[in-house]
Amino acid sequence: MRVEDLDLGDVVYAAHNIINDGSMPGSDPGELLAEQGSRGVIVMKGHIEEDQNRYIFLVRFEDRELNLGRPIGCWSDDLKLSTTVN
Repeated sequence: MRVEDLDLGDVVYAAHNIINDGSMPGSDPGELLAEQGSRGVIVMKGHIEEDQNRYIFLVRFEDRELNLGRPIGCWSDDLKLSTTVN
C-alpha cells in the first residue's frame, strides 16, 4: 500500500522531522512540528489543483504524552506507513 492510497482516519508516521517552512500559522518558521517516527492520524486529504496526483494530507500527530496536536499539512513524502525508517 502507498501513502497516497490512505484516507481519513488512517494512521501514519512522520518519515522525518517535520519543520515549519513558514506556511504553518501560529508557529515560527523553523519550528519542529512533528518528530521523526511520531504517530499521527489523517484528518483530511486533498490534492493540489495543478497536479491531481500530488496529494496533501492534514495529519494530527501525537506528542510525547500521546496527545493529538493540531493538524499539520504534509506531502506524501513526509509520511510513512510504519515506524521503520529506510
